[in-house]
Amino acid sequence: MGSHPRGDPRQPARRAVILLRSLLFDAIAYTLMGVMGLVLAPAAAVSSRAALWGIKLWCGIVLWLLRRLCGLRVEVRGRVPQGDVLVAAKHQSFLDVIILSRVLPRPQFVMKQSLKWVPVLGFYAMRIGCTPIRREDQARALRGMLREVKGRRQAGTQTVIYPQGTRAAVGARLPYRPGAAALYRAFELECVPVATNAGHFWARMSLYRRPGMAVVEFLDPIPPGLEPRPFMAELERRIEAASDRLLAEAGTGSPPTR
Repeated sequence: MGSHPRGDPRQPARRAVILLRSLLFDAIAYTLMGVMGLVLAPAAAVSSRAALWGIKLWCGIVLWLLRRLCGLRVEVRGRVPQGDVLVAAKHQSFLDVIILSRVLPRPQFVMKQSLKWVPVLGFYAMRIGCTPIRREDQARALRGMLREVKGRRQAGTQTVIYPQGTRAAVGARLPYRPGAAALYRAFELECVPVATNAGHFWARMSLYRRPGMAVVEFLDPIPPGLEPRPFMAELERRIEAASDRLLAEAGTGSPPTR
């Protein structure tokens, strides 16, 4: 009784409701980003802690709005890392950025250079010590990233990098880039892999915010000391296997990303 056959006339109506709720969510969330960003800017300009507080406040409101307006809940699994650590995360959606920003104590993201110039977002990202990098020349980008991260890192922060370098659509096979290995080796930090299925519910370039349970899962840490190749192989294996499992939980029917 609870399932509807393909072609059920109620399906287009349901999609329309989801779209309208999603558009309302976007309008409120991004308006709040602008208003809160401007109101808190004076404090954020003189205090990185105030900037981080503002980010976490906005992220918390956004997650509440997702639950209330879109029926999209969030679950965080595993042990949230504390202190100095490298976090290497699967990146499928803006949603996984929001979740990590909310739950990590002091995140500092490695991000693409163009985000530095995005109004509000770029200002706050720079205030909490995020590192913008150019991705055109890989060797130059790696050297610049290490230099910038070294200059911006503070004690007790979590350096967050997306090892595929960009958002990966659900089911897409994107290579793992050497940036995570470079940070892991240079700073001799343990690395916490992070898996997610967020892209199933908030897909890249999509207006839909689908109802369900989006999961971000912190996996067992990889201890420092591995050589780059075995480190990257183990990182990819863990992230992809766990992300495939989470996508299967969400019922995507998508092929494995490996």
